[in-house]
Amino acid sequence: MEYDIPAIVQGYARGYFLMANEEPGNSDVGWYSSRERAIVPLDDRFRYPRSLRRVLHQERFGIAVNRAFEYVVEGGADRETTWISPKLKRIYTALHQAGWAHSFETWQGDRLAGGILGIAIGGAFIGESMFYRVPEASKVAMVKLVERMRERGFMLFDAQLMNPHLARFGAYTLNEKKYQRMLARALARHCSLL
Repeated sequence: MEYDIPAIVQGYARGYFLMANEEPGNSDVGWYSSRERAIVPLDDRFRYPRSLRRVLHQERFGIAVNRAFEYVVEGGADRETTWISPKLKRIYTALHQAGWAHSFETWQGDRLAGGILGIAIGGAFIGESMFYRVPEASKVAMVKLVERMRERGFMLFDAQLMNPHLARFGAYTLNEKKYQRMLARALARHCSLL
C-alpha cells in the first residue's frame, strides 16, 4: 500500500501526530494535536534517578539505531490499549524506509531489551512510543538518545503527551504557541541520528 510520505512528514512538521482509534474494530488513523506538548529537555534540565546512573556505569546495554525497527514498533504496540494499529505500523514502516522514522534501541547481547520509536525532521525528534523487555532498558535508551541528540545538534525532543515517567526525566509542557516556535527553529536545522 502506498502512502503519501511527504504529506505525512508535513503533518508532523506542522505539529500534528498520528494516532489510531483505540475502539475495537475501528482501525482509522487520524491527525491529532494537543494544547500542551510534553518536551524532554536537551539541556541541563534533563535528569534521571541515581539508581539509573548505576545501571549506566555498569554498561549493561549496548545501543543501536534502526537495527530492529519493526520489533521496536511491535514492542510499542504491545499493550492492552494502543494507538499503534496495524495501519499505523505500516505507515511507520513506510516512513522508516523513506528515512524519517527511526528506532533507538538497547540490547543485551543479541536480545532486544527496549527502545524508542520516533520521527526525525531537521533538528526535531518526535517520540512516538517506547517499550522495554528488560527492566531499565527504555530508561537507558532515553538517556543515550538525549546524549546522541545533543551531540548531533538537535533542538527539540517532542514526547507529545506528558506522563509521570517522562516527568522523572525533567520533561515539561509547552503551550501550543511556544511549541510551534520551538518546532519552527528545530526544523530549520539539518541533523541526523545516524
